[in-house]
Amino acid sequence: MAPLSNQQKLGISLTALSLSLTEEKKKRRMWAKKWLIERRKFSHMTLLKELDGDDFRTYLRMDYNCFDELLNLVSPFITKQNTHLREAVSAEERLVATLRYLASGREYNDLKFSTAISPQLLSKIIPETCHAIFKVLRNFLKVRTIFL
Repeated sequence: MAPLSNQQKLGISLTALSLSLTEEKKKRRMWAKKWLIERRKFSHMTLLKELDGDDFRTYLRMDYNCFDELLNLVSPFITKQNTHLREAVSAEERLVATLRYLASGREYNDLKFSTAISPQLLSKIIPETCHAIFKVLRNFLKVRTIFL
């Protein structure tokens, strides 16, 4: 096959340029659903602040004091920084989502509706938070070792 002449190269370039200019721009898609972006508005965190002691205990399987103490212990391990693109999920929201998952046994896809956190992010948050809980409570847990 013979090499392309400068005139042929110029013709191909102009054709490609004209096609790219006339091509309609693709409609941009959102990186997340609107209700997930507005997590503060749709999350269960607002409800959680209104619950009395018994309802709070039923929801998370622990009282306020125990929750606050656990939050203070795990916060340094699960706190993430905000970026200019989006606001990070707070340590409190991370802990509540994890405790709700452990208390209810619900799937991530189901838990996303009450937490307003995507299942993909929940699949990162919950194991990280469980690891942090284990790390800070390791001295309080008795784990039986089995020798094979």
